[in-house]
Amino acid sequence: MTDLVLGIDTGGTYTDGVLLDYHSREVLQTTKTLTTRHNLRQCILEALDALLPDDPARIKLVAISTTLATNAIAEGKGRPVALFLLGYDPDLARRFQFEEQFATPKFEYIRGGHTLHGHEQAPLDVETLLQRAKLLQDKVEAFAVSGYFSPFNPAHEEQAWQALTAATGRPVVLGHQLATRLNSVQRATTATLNASLLSILNDFVTSMRQSLRERGITAPLMVMRGDGALMRAGVADKRPVETVHSGPAASAIGGYFLARQDTALVIDVGGTTTDLAVVDGGKVNVREEGATVGQYSTAVRAAHVRSIGLGGDSLIGLDMESRLTLGPIRVTPLSYLAHQFPAVAEDLRGLKSRAGKRPSPEQVEYWFLQRKPRRFIQNARSRQVVDMLGNGPMALPAILEAINVIHPIQFDGQSLLRQEIIGRAALTPTDLLHLTGEYAPWAGDAARIAAEFMARLLGMPVDKLIRNTKTMFAERIAAEVVSFLSNQTLKRQPFYAKTDDLGLWLFEESLYRQHPYLGSQISLKIPIIGIGAPAAVFLPPVAELLQADLILPPHYQVANAVGAVAGSVMVCREAWVYSQMHGAHLVGYYVQTEDKRHRFPMLAEALAFARQVISDEAVAAARAAGGVEPQVELTQLPDGAESYRLRACAIGNPQMS
Repeated sequence: MTDLVLGIDTGGTYTDGVLLDYHSREVLQTTKTLTTRHNLRQCILEALDALLPDDPARIKLVAISTTLATNAIAEGKGRPVALFLLGYDPDLARRFQFEEQFATPKFEYIRGGHTLHGHEQAPLDVETLLQRAKLLQDKVEAFAVSGYFSPFNPAHEEQAWQALTAATGRPVVLGHQLATRLNSVQRATTATLNASLLSILNDFVTSMRQSLRERGITAPLMVMRGDGALMRAGVADKRPVETVHSGPAASAIGGYFLARQDTALVIDVGGTTTDLAVVDGGKVNVREEGATVGQYSTAVRAAHVRSIGLGGDSLIGLDMESRLTLGPIRVTPLSYLAHQFPAVAEDLRGLKSRAGKRPSPEQVEYWFLQRKPRRFIQNARSRQVVDMLGNGPMALPAILEAINVIHPIQFDGQSLLRQEIIGRAALTPTDLLHLTGEYAPWAGDAARIAAEFMARLLGMPVDKLIRNTKTMFAERIAAEVVSFLSNQTLKRQPFYAKTDDLGLWLFEESLYRQHPYLGSQISLKIPIIGIGAPAAVFLPPVAELLQADLILPPHYQVANAVGAVAGSVMVCREAWVYSQMHGAHLVGYYVQTEDKRHRFPMLAEALAFARQVISDEAVAAARAAGGVEPQVELTQLPDGAESYRLRACAIGNPQMS
């Protein structure tokens, strides 16, 4: 009897699942279901029910990936936290606007911290720390602590952890446990984001565990990190920030695994975003300097990816000059909303009868209730809107008219959307595919009415609207590919301004070939692996624009779920070796691991000890994370002119039940 493994990827739009034979790596079953963000157990159970074999005990491993952490950061939906900065210089932080990077408005400067040589620069002010914490504890879910030069000496962070835990009972995240780089701002940001994501990822993992238990699955549960490695779910609970870019990393691994292409550009077209990543030599390219999400630069080692706010569910709209726009906002396709609520299609059919109103895209935008509020809503107009939508979706103009306002800002509409109490539906590329027949599972009539209405606003036939949308989709991806791989911007000027950028001119001439005398040609030297449900529709023109081969491997629609279960367990441990000074004299060397410091008289002894310690720690941690027979790779990282940063990574296959 074969050993089976289960891979599940929960994205912003879809939850995908696969059942594989672990030894032959044959895909036995696949599924794709809409992500129910307000109730994750619902979509997880739907995926499990479509995949489970007759005997659930045959499943020996479950691995999951998710974009929940990335989306929460990008959309500003992390939970409220407070950050304590031990020994940081407030004047320096304000002068260089570092405070904008701390990822929370609730931060406090506390006396303490250490120097470049690990010496205490001032005693930790525990009294002030606890005073501020008690004022904040009812306003936050967790605390983050980052000490100045804590990678060289974490004593103050650990002292703060003990004091805060005893006094408040709130979770406390320490910066040095997440990042050993000396960039103090990145370390503080990483600690804050980790604290803000604790309950979000915990809710997801808890939902997954409950669902597996309900279906009789007792196999180990693993979570994919942002660098493409797997870790036990119990580890992920404490380090959720390490799942940033988990979804795109799984996509890249799944694309490589299915296409058997050692070097390629993987493009994952989803409902919310399109993600780009490079696989080179069978490995996903990793960004050592830290993942960037939205405006925040972290110290998290993650796959080097580029996420574009462009997908099958991107909003089709008009700009101020009444020109076609696409994204970056994600909405629910009107065809799906009308499938769920047939009254929406009936309401859309009445558009022509509303001749007295000035036509606008808002007339085909519907708001609907996603979930009941967990807390009492203070804004009276917001409560009124929520009550009305309890009876079914309404077009936005009808909502505004019913409560006698002219804009959603007057009933705090953005807050309702951000909290996912209210959802928003409008015309999307997914709706247009219902008209072409390329993808038509829902209410095509509603999609047709909305598309005809939008085409009239643009002064063009519907078929031209469809062509223009697809062209815009392809050109946007092609531009992002060129920018991503070249590390150069392709910034377009407003329509009324003349372009004065050679790179942009070369790119646009490669696309449109409009110059009478001069031409250019940009081509991709590696193939494109396309994955995601709409890949077969939207990526062929991208490959044509970039003169590249397009590979759509078997099961490309759920390749991210394949990637989730095709990864290895990898755990890295790092150490700093730095000089011990007595005045201007060198008297020895310190080795600083995560929570211990050792002194050696000679550099060679210190380096040898550091390599051995982190190798042993990495192997032990890899086994604890679920790795079998991990092998160690040692590297020296280019940080610090007079110090040495060493890394040991232990890599092994995931342990099965």
